[in-house]
Formats: sequence, structure tokens, C-alpha cells
Amino acid sequence: MPGTYSQLLLHVVFSTKGRAPWITADVAERLYPYIGGIVRAEKGVLYDIGGVEDHVHIYMRWRPDGSISDLMRTVKARSSKWVNDTYPKLAEFAWQEGYSVFSVSKSQEEAVKKYIGGQAEHHKKEDFKSELLRILRAHGVEFDEKYAFD
Repeated sequence: MPGTYSQLLLHVVFSTKGRAPWITADVAERLYPYIGGIVRAEKGVLYDIGGVEDHVHIYMRWRPDGSISDLMRTVKARSSKWVNDTYPKLAEFAWQEGYSVFSVSKSQEEAVKKYIGGQAEHHKKEDFKSELLRILRAHGVEFDEKYAFD
């Protein structure tokens, strides 16, 4: 085969450090497109992004020759610096060290987009910790709960 063809769809979730509620609506309005720009600069495709004050969900296509850990390191470093530079009152803003990433079947794309789009409503009923534990379990991810959160 002369080319490489892939469809690596990912749902990535990560939180602010200590799950601090730093991502207000006005911050999100500028931060999410900025993160999208980072993903594009790294040769990924951002399909959807959303979240609430203490965490972000990203739905994206990633390339087969890049590591998701390198991408997340870049996204978090560049976006954190941007928040610190753009919002002087958020000089303490930082992301948590880790992240969660799940593969997505193309057939589930609309469900993932709907889930990301409904974060504000969803989090009226469930906090981030409960949400993440539920998603980890639903995807059969092995983890030790005592190390799942900082």
C-alpha cells in the first residue's frame, strides 16, 4: 500500500490543577479556540471542545505518527502559558499533570459531540470526579482510584 490511512478519533479529558474553577465562560470563549489552534498546529483535527469551570473535553482526530502524550504536553504547556499571559488575575492557572484518553468509533461521533456540548447541563447533576470514574469504568480502563486524582 503506497500510503498511510487512518481514522484515529479520540475523546480526551483533563482538569485544572486541583480542579480549581478557573475556566469561566469568558475564559472558555477564548481558550477553546486557542487549544484548537494548538491541535491544528500539531497536525491534528479538533472536532469539538467543551467543558465546565474545572475541566475540558476534546474530541479530535489524531495522526498515526504522533504520540498523544506529546500532544497533551504541548496543549497543556502552551495553553497554560497563554492563560497566564492573557489573564493576569489567573497567574496561578495550571492543568493537572495527567489526562484521560479514549478511542471513539466513528459511529459514536454524534453521541460524543452531544455529550461534550451538554457539559454545563450534565454537571448540574454530577461532579467531575464521578464523571471521570464513570467514563473510565465504561471504557474498561484499569485504574487505582487513590491515584486517579491529585
